[in-house]
Amino acid sequence: MSGKKKGLGRGLSALFGDQSQTENKTAKTSVNTVSISDLSKNPFQPREIFNEEKLIELTNSIKKNGVIQPIAVRPKKNETGKYEIVAGERRWLAAQKAGLHVIPVTVLDLSDVESLEVAIVENIQRDDLNPIEEARGYKRLFEEFKYDHESISKLMSKSRSHVSNTLRLLTLPSDVIAMLEEGTLSSGQARPLIGLSNSSSIAEEIVAKNYSARKVEYLVRSKKNNKLKDKTYDINILKTQERIEKVLGLKVYISNKKNNSGKVTIEYKDLEQFELISDLLTKN
Repeated sequence: MSGKKKGLGRGLSALFGDQSQTENKTAKTSVNTVSISDLSKNPFQPREIFNEEKLIELTNSIKKNGVIQPIAVRPKKNETGKYEIVAGERRWLAAQKAGLHVIPVTVLDLSDVESLEVAIVENIQRDDLNPIEEARGYKRLFEEFKYDHESISKLMSKSRSHVSNTLRLLTLPSDVIAMLEEGTLSSGQARPLIGLSNSSSIAEEIVAKNYSARKVEYLVRSKKNNKLKDKTYDINILKTQERIEKVLGLKVYISNKKNNSGKVTIEYKDLEQFELISDLLTKN
């Protein structure tokens, strides 16, 4: 797959109704009704964890209203009359729980990479993927289908840095990855731990003490600078730092030594922010 790939892939265009290209005009067929037993999971589905509470809510809705939005499927290779789910696996699972025997589907003619594209984008648009599932989906596009980071960012409408940072989460230890999958640790809390030899112990501390992503950044930076020992630091300094940040609207770093000497660093991104700091400091 070329790094020059731009915009929606053919599979996404077919699913989301972009008919700008001639080939897409026949990619989407009419809605059919098929037996639930004739459907199988998408092997390219990045989502591995389904929220049980949301699944129950959807099941109750389907019992009352039926399946309103058809499931997107593609014909299963070498199995006539069988289909592989492209998007809508949660609706399929809920329909089974609701006791349905047939379900409406839209049959699409998609390749493996197009099926993966649709599965990832559909889940991201619904905010259904945890950070690790999202990262693994990107990894498959990168390794199996030769997408580069720029191509993935355009496909997913994400920044290139977001794609790269999300992929880097997969380099964390397995126990930290498990925390991300469970939702006990956010990507913002985990990102500063990448590359640290003691990331597991810090992650446990973050979860136990419910540190914000901002506090994690400060904690990791302090540890890297050898300003902290063991797992202790001055919480009062951190609170003061956060208060100053709220007043200024800028990032502030306070480095306090054992003898209570130190320095305050204020970051600015442009001349306007610099002038703001200058005015505040020179105001009579």
